[in-house]
Amino acid sequence: MFWATMEFLFVKDYSFFAWNLIYYILSQILYLGKPDGPTCHTGSETCYYTSALDLLENKQVEENKLAMTTLYSLESTISQRKAEAMVPETGKPSWTRRLLLDKNLLCSKIREEAYELCQTLEENEDKTRSASEMGDVMYHAMVLLALKNVKVEDVLQVLRHRFSQSGIEEKRSRGQ
Repeated sequence: MFWATMEFLFVKDYSFFAWNLIYYILSQILYLGKPDGPTCHTGSETCYYTSALDLLENKQVEENKLAMTTLYSLESTISQRKAEAMVPETGKPSWTRRLLLDKNLLCSKIREEAYELCQTLEENEDKTRSASEMGDVMYHAMVLLALKNVKVEDVLQVLRHRFSQSGIEEKRSRGQ
């Protein structure tokens, strides 16, 4: 496995090229690999996902990529806190670390935040409050996913698979 730009690639093959110039040595290593999740900082599978003209014509494309980048950045931060939590007395105090070390606290926070999100609908609160509560739900759920070693990409893959069938059929296939 090879680490690049905060992403992992499962290396399938590689080649090494070196050219000697008068005072310089230029070296390149070419890897053929299969990425474990997106390899672009925008959250896309690759950095070659759309043309500049498409971006100028469609702001929604850019907003979608920003949303994915935010989720992957949060996932990375939570992962760092998880690594720090495994070593006593390292890292600065953090709420994420505390949640990672206390499953009961984490589960109670997820339940609390989900309840508060539902309250925004029941009490007809504004969309800013709903977005804030959903942010809390997503953050706490992502901490739980980190504890279970589930990546955001795993969840997105499940959701993409569900696009091809109705929710009723999907639940029936799981025996619900």
